[in-house]
Amino acid sequence: MENTVVRPDIFKGFPGVSAGQSTRHGGISPAPWASLNLGKSTDDSLENVAENRKRFVHSLGFEPKQMAWSKQVHGSEIWQVYQPGAAEGYDALISDQKNILLCVSVADCTPILVYDSKNQVIAAIHAGWKGTAAKLVGKTLQLMHHQFGTTGRDCSVYIGTCIDECSFEVGEEVAAQFDDIFKLYDPVRKKFFVDLKTANATQCWNFGIPVKQTEISPFCTFRHNHNFFSHRKEKGLTGRMMAAIGMQ
Repeated sequence: MENTVVRPDIFKGFPGVSAGQSTRHGGISPAPWASLNLGKSTDDSLENVAENRKRFVHSLGFEPKQMAWSKQVHGSEIWQVYQPGAAEGYDALISDQKNILLCVSVADCTPILVYDSKNQVIAAIHAGWKGTAAKLVGKTLQLMHHQFGTTGRDCSVYIGTCIDECSFEVGEEVAAQFDDIFKLYDPVRKKFFVDLKTANATQCWNFGIPVKQTEISPFCTFRHNHNFFSHRKEKGLTGRMMAAIGMQ
């Protein structure tokens, strides 16, 4: 792990691809957003966020003007990106354009980054429990197949740092949205625990992406809160990270 960014090993065999997930380190924001807060939805100053974003995208070899990102709504809409800039209402971004950095914002939700090496297509997906239950990753891969001819065997995928199953305690109404293999019930606490990473990875495998072409982050936003922002751990008063992928 670098100070400001976690770089997935899965993409290192592709020289033209740059990808990573930010940590909470290396920025200028004060507490409680200390220090690399990339989220405009916080009460941190926009100047701080702009400087932090510049540092993050520079670490990936891009400029802020090359970012494409959306105000996320925990929905299942997918944005096919043709040029950099901001949008609203999308939780997944796909593109076959070079020199654009697709970015999603997270602070417990699961970021997923995909690269189709045959067709030169990338995707960045934000999947909280709602997006995971709505199978947003699977829908994004299907759209990539429809638009670009993407198949599973040509894809490499990174399931990024989010809140792990051991820390993601939910009520029955949320647990009901998930198959039994993705949840555990604690009879003492009378609560369920949901595995977002495996649920999203399974959508990739069901599309045909080989397990060996899948990397799952070993880190947890809640348990490794010293390195990552956690909305749950910090009771909502925290910064935001980004996961991003681009082709140069």
